[in-house]
Amino acid sequence: MDTREHVDISLIGGNASTELKQAFFDVFYERIKKAKARGYKGFEPEIASRTVWKEMSVLKKVEESENLEVHVVFEITVEEDMVNPNGALHGGCSALLIDNCSRMPMILLGLLTTGRAEFAVSKSLNILYHAPAMVGDGLRIVCTTLSCGSRILTSCCEIWDATNHRLVASGVHTTMPASAPNSTAKL
Repeated sequence: MDTREHVDISLIGGNASTELKQAFFDVFYERIKKAKARGYKGFEPEIASRTVWKEMSVLKKVEESENLEVHVVFEITVEEDMVNPNGALHGGCSALLIDNCSRMPMILLGLLTTGRAEFAVSKSLNILYHAPAMVGDGLRIVCTTLSCGSRILTSCCEIWDATNHRLVASGVHTTMPASAPNSTAKL
């Protein structure tokens, strides 16, 4: 079952209001429905659909108390389709998880501060790999906004092996709003 379409927001911890969580998922569900209507399949939905939302929090930034930061936590268990030939979490799968999950605090902060959920495009995704996670290991994915301006949004993400208590991968993701498609482009 695709958990992205069936999230019980009462089970998500954190201090984000129920109204903010619901507004976020209303926009999120609509985006998933549109992708399905276009016939999108790919490998991403198969793995992303298994992530479980655990926390959505809005906090004052410690370094700059006039600014807010959003903290979002997910969990997923490493399964056979997520590993490399050595049986460890594949680097590409880690990148997928960091790419998808690190967008969520940026989208939530945009919704909170501007009333719009901006599904921006990636500008850069820098990842460090720290330790392997094996099939059956539980992962805890922790993502926090770093900087959210009008043109550039940045967040950091850590994938923790909750089973063995070690950092698996960390990343910094920078995005920017997508430009409008050029209707006069010719191929």
